[in-house]
This record gives sequence, C-alpha cells and structure tokens, in this order.
Amino acid sequence: MYVAPKKHLGQHFLKDKSIAAQITDCVSQHKGYTKLLEIGAGTGVLTELLVLKKDIDLSLIEIDNESVKYLKTVLKFPADKIIEGDILKMNLAQLYDNQLIGIIGNLPYNISSQIFFKVLEHKNQVMELVCMIQKEVAERIAAKHGNKTYGILSVLLQAYYNIEYHFTVHEHVFNPPPKVKSAVITLRRNDVEKLPCNEKMFFNIVKMGFNQRRKTLRNALKGIGIATEIIEDKIFDKRAEQLSVQDFISLTQMMEKHKIKIHLPLQ
Repeated sequence: MYVAPKKHLGQHFLKDKSIAAQITDCVSQHKGYTKLLEIGAGTGVLTELLVLKKDIDLSLIEIDNESVKYLKTVLKFPADKIIEGDILKMNLAQLYDNQLIGIIGNLPYNISSQIFFKVLEHKNQVMELVCMIQKEVAERIAAKHGNKTYGILSVLLQAYYNIEYHFTVHEHVFNPPPKVKSAVITLRRNDVEKLPCNEKMFFNIVKMGFNQRRKTLRNALKGIGIATEIIEDKIFDKRAEQLSVQDFISLTQMMEKHKIKIHLPLQ
C-alpha cells in the first residue's frame, strides 16, 4: 500500500531508517513517564522502532486517513492506540487523564511552533519532546541570549525545558525532499515547577519585548505606564534578545512589585 505525501498536511515522509534509529535513540525513558505519543506517524518509520522499546506504552496521533489505514493494515498497529485527529485540537490532560507523557515526532513545518505552544500549555504533563523540525526553528529554540536567532519560543521553552540540538538532517532522506534542512532536538523538563513570578505576565513581557526586538525594552514596553524611577533601570537599555530567562523573570518581578499590569496589544 502506497501513501501519497500530502502537501496541505506538510507531509515529508522520512525514508532513511538509520536517521529514524538516531531519533528514537533520543528518547530517554528516564523522565518518569511510561506513555509516549507519536505525532504524525505517517508511514510508521519511527513507529516500527518505538514499539521495540521496553516499558513504553505507545500511542499515535495522525490526521491523514490514508496514513491511519496504512498503520492499521500494513504495520498492524493496534487500532485502539491510534488517535485520528489534529494534535492542536486535543486536550492532552483529558486524553491521558493527567498522566505524565513523552512526545515524539517528525513535526510538520507549518504547525511546529503551534505544537511547541501546545507543549507549554501542558508543561507539567509533557516531560519530554523528541522532534525533527526545520533546522532554522531548531536553532532558534536552542539559541542562548545574545544570539540573533534567540526569540519568544527560546525564552518560554527554556524556562521549563532543557533543550539539546542533536544533529542536522539533509533534504534527500525525505519523500518528497523539503526545500530546507531539518534538525533533531530534545526538550526535557527541568525542575522548575512554577516560575517565581506571575507566569502570565512573564509570557506577556517576553512577547512584547520580542514583538519589537530591534528596540530597547524602554521603547518596546513604552505606553504601559512604567514609573520613571523604574524605567531608568539599566535593564531597559537592553533589547529582548540580550536578556536571559532569569533576566526576564527579574523584570517580571520588578513589574509585579510596582503593580504594573501588562496586557498584549490587540493584533
């Protein structure tokens, strides 16, 4: 049975089994979870290897009907372990009854950022994410402060996860080949249960800072009513990309202390 890659779903099927083995080897199995969800199983090149891992209860989520049929009939993967639908519309807490999980997948480029925000929504449930994504996005997420590629997702994800860039994947190992290189990264939950500040305010400050990343924070946060004695602090001389996660936490604490409210402007 042949499964045709569908452009509207962003499907690029991995065909190199040695790359698949390297990806599945990144699953640590040491983060306190036994349930693993594979996003976008496609033709099952990762699935075939994941089923061999001991002590892992594997489920698949796949939006493509043709791929679902292939997984059931050719790979003989249990039908009750295949969730047909859109990961972005799933409530992981309900799906797994709040149990700790790991996630793995060759993520579609067009929704990878949305999937990362989904992971953040369930950060106290998702203990690990092993994924292949566009190289540029992987570099951005793994970037440290002071780097031009450092951005919103870098800060928000690094606040809760230890991120490791593993290796680059070339275009020719996919069907069809994408126009860009890919990369494999892991996100492993750190020990931060909750940030020592208002997390919603933290998120908003990060987003506002990077929405005008070429400006200093003094200008990027202009108009939200920051008192003169605070706005003169040296931290406001910096641009968002120069601040570490801890710097953003300290900035949020400063705002809280002076009872300043941060609301994202309407888009």
